[in-house]
Amino acid sequence: MRTTGYAALDAASPLARFDFERRGLRPNDVAFEVLYCGICHSDLHQARNDWGWSEYPMVPGHEIVGRVTQVGAAVTRYREGDHVAVGCMVDSCRSCDQCRKGEEQLCREGNTQTYNGRDRITCEATQGGYSKHMVVREEFALRVPDGLDLSRTAPLLCAGITTYSPMRTWNVVPGSRVGVVGLGGLGHMAVKIAAGMGADVTVLSRTRDKEGDALSLGANRLLASSDEEAMAQAANSLDLIIDTVPVKHDVTPYLPLLDIDGTLVLVGQIGPLAEPSTVPLLLGRRRIAGSPIGGIAETQEMLDFCAAKNILPDCEMIRMDEINHAFERMEKADVRYRFVIDMATLDQPADAA
Repeated sequence: MRTTGYAALDAASPLARFDFERRGLRPNDVAFEVLYCGICHSDLHQARNDWGWSEYPMVPGHEIVGRVTQVGAAVTRYREGDHVAVGCMVDSCRSCDQCRKGEEQLCREGNTQTYNGRDRITCEATQGGYSKHMVVREEFALRVPDGLDLSRTAPLLCAGITTYSPMRTWNVVPGSRVGVVGLGGLGHMAVKIAAGMGADVTVLSRTRDKEGDALSLGANRLLASSDEEAMAQAANSLDLIIDTVPVKHDVTPYLPLLDIDGTLVLVGQIGPLAEPSTVPLLLGRRRIAGSPIGGIAETQEMLDFCAAKNILPDCEMIRMDEINHAFERMEKADVRYRFVIDMATLDQPADAA
């Protein structure tokens, strides 16, 4: 299938229009037209090879919503016209213990990433959702529930599941005390989802500047980490902290906020962590943990939950040819809170907006 999109051709160049070939349909494949694609901070990191494993040319995008155009002969779950979504992975071994229990993100052989990965059969490079068309195996296509705004659904496939999964893992229920560090693309979804679960939500920020935003998103309060007295008074007040900060930082100031057996979960940063103090860990039997995305079943559960609770990210829609400017703005945290590409603009001239 011949298609087109925008690709990083190397680590230094802006993304540019790129024509390429999608694989033909296998019996268990679903082909779909991409309608919307969210922009994740990891797209920027991957395009610029910040993590050291990027391969080029690379079409980013792993927050994808589209309309089915064709299905393989063995497909039973979808038909032409259905709305589907694809997140951060498009395949796994499907046979290891983790895959068998629905934890494909933790596949023992490594899951196949939506882009900058390798197809498990042909070993060709996988390419993501900054493109007109996608082909994915049926089991990794998710059903978009009726009622979800398609133009705002895409970020749920990464920001949504990345924050939903640790809340399910650490058993957030009504009355749970949840802290959220950082109020960006991931953080604002963590607040909305935790509030939707009935938790008591505290946003942790360096200053009080974002207090109004935090409360409007569903938080019960904002705690300024620069206020030593307020931080001391809040000791032992949280059961779970979701840390969404995407850069190296010190987690030590947040640890005393956890109650006994509380957990701080890192979901935003990939790479070295500033050296934490073990004192609050040992004295309070507290934990620092990490969490990736969820499995396919949990991601579908998250979509259904968000549809039932009317939880959607706050998005700014952009044209495909504005992607490089969006990357620049994202580096400056100049977005509230997620960019989404309207893929219908891929073939429109710049003056057609």
